[in-house]
Amino acid sequence: MPYCVSITKPGSPSVLKTQDIEMPVPKDGEVCIEVHYAGINFADTLMRLGLYQPRPPFPFTPGYEVSGVILSLGPGVTGLEVGQRVVAAMPTGGQCSHVSVKESRVIPVPDSMGLDEAAAMPVTYLTAHHMLHYLGHLKKGETVLIHGGAGGVGTAALQLCQWAGIEQVWATASGHKSDIIKSFGGIPIDRHNEDFTKVVKEATDGRGVDHILDPIGGDNLTKSLGCLAEGGRLYTYGLSAAAPSSKRSLLKAFFALRKTPKFDALRLMTRNRGVFGVHMGTWKDENAMAEQLHRIMEGVSQGHLKPVIDSVFSAKDVAKAHQHIHDAKNIGKVLLQFNE
Repeated sequence: MPYCVSITKPGSPSVLKTQDIEMPVPKDGEVCIEVHYAGINFADTLMRLGLYQPRPPFPFTPGYEVSGVILSLGPGVTGLEVGQRVVAAMPTGGQCSHVSVKESRVIPVPDSMGLDEAAAMPVTYLTAHHMLHYLGHLKKGETVLIHGGAGGVGTAALQLCQWAGIEQVWATASGHKSDIIKSFGGIPIDRHNEDFTKVVKEATDGRGVDHILDPIGGDNLTKSLGCLAEGGRLYTYGLSAAAPSSKRSLLKAFFALRKTPKFDALRLMTRNRGVFGVHMGTWKDENAMAEQLHRIMEGVSQGHLKPVIDSVFSAKDVAKAHQHIHDAKNIGKVLLQFNE
């Protein structure tokens, strides 16, 4: 029987349940995928806490990425076939044993890639690529600072920088995660014991860095803006400061939001700096998204990119997976497995 993960109400991981669903029937231009793996992102944990927008009304099924095998085709689908191994970027609702999704969001998985690796790619690599290349036009000689460098987006961004030939890349993370950052050519900064603004300013003779990826928000975003170089770009794509634990705390979320800077357009203009807000779940240009996904697949096939998978949890253990992410234990991507 097909089933899905459901967030029943805002709260701790205990509000996560699995429930049976009807087998989805693909509509015109859609394919039905038997899901083997679905990715979990920090955004899913924030949605569970009721701290992330946009999100469907409770109860709902989260999930932005899946991999699996095509089970059936809707009318008008010509570029794919039943039985084909694929990966898909979902608008939402991906954490199901079976999903229907637009053909334009589906990409064949090469034989050399496992379906677990494929499911670890769409959100993390697409988000990192979108910031650094689509918006940032990253080029050799520039510098990059990545917050959360050992996470899914962080390790993807490190690999993309290495592929682009970027020589100076700093990444913040807990001290025990420094090895993974070094393995991708990054310079680790212990987020608990070092001041990243001081490290970056000293290393760049006070100039700052050209690109900063910040999923933390709050006062961390203010500090990031302070070490941005002239002409630099700051990308904000999360608010993990609002969820320091797995339990819902509106007070902590309020203080994190209160500390988030209100950007002054005139000041940004006079200092020649830019801020991008990034949310791939609301990005509507599917052609741009597909083009970037194909570029990412090219990087995988050429050996430049290799998803870092921290752990795979049974879909029935989704609450444990969420707790694992909240405890900051993961290095790389956390997946749910549906085809057990």
